[in-house]
Amino acid sequence: MAVNAVNKVNKNVLLEKKDGIGFIYINRPEVRNVLNQEIWREVRDAFITHDDDDEVRVIIITGNGDKAFVAGSDLNYLKARTKIQTLDRETPMILNQIESVKKPTIAAINGFALGGGCELTLACDIRIASERAKMGQTEINVGIIPGAGGTQRLPRLVGLGKGLEMVLTGAVLDAHEAEKIGMVNKVVPHEKLMDEAIAIANVIKSKSSIIVRLAKAAVKAGYGTDMNTALLMESLYQTIAFGTSDHEEGIDAFLEKREPKFTGQ
Repeated sequence: MAVNAVNKVNKNVLLEKKDGIGFIYINRPEVRNVLNQEIWREVRDAFITHDDDDEVRVIIITGNGDKAFVAGSDLNYLKARTKIQTLDRETPMILNQIESVKKPTIAAINGFALGGGCELTLACDIRIASERAKMGQTEINVGIIPGAGGTQRLPRLVGLGKGLEMVLTGAVLDAHEAEKIGMVNKVVPHEKLMDEAIAIANVIKSKSSIIVRLAKAAVKAGYGTDMNTALLMESLYQTIAFGTSDHEEGIDAFLEKREPKFTGQ
């Protein structure tokens, strides 16, 4: 996968910004982009960098190379990790931060997304998979359990029964199986992966940035709570939306049969 106009965070994580889209490339193709704690932090910092950049409207993350998005965590790092380090919960907190960025996030899954790599995709808002992608929570195969949110995010996404099956068996699904159970939004030919991710990002970019932010916040705030609380949260975010200039512009543009000119205000 070619990388152009990249600003390096370091050799392991590359950033690119183009036409309002922030790209993150995990750049360890020689080891299938596996992650250790240092690289987890760099991935988080890359998301925060794009989230804090007013020119970036949508964030896309993918892996460099044609074999892996992220094939898991570095087993040498896991072997050396102590119980106290695990208890510190740094990695799940990093994925919480990624899940909580204000801007929409898209995982473009170009190959293996296993273990921590699968958990990283689950923390993104939208998942687009190459037909070559393979996904799974494989931690049980090496005597541990998913420890960065996989035991929680996966069942919430695919249902309790299927989530438990995947966690307990360490099964690896191909892209079409993952799509069938709702683990990914869409499967596309490998060579069309980034085109599709960018196309979705461009649709989101065409909307009001403040309303997109409010819509994402409403979904995230209400998901997992009881319905009455969730509907209250929705009403509160809708009330804020009604106070924006973009709300007025959107209504006026529709009535006047023209394209809206959103300002993010």
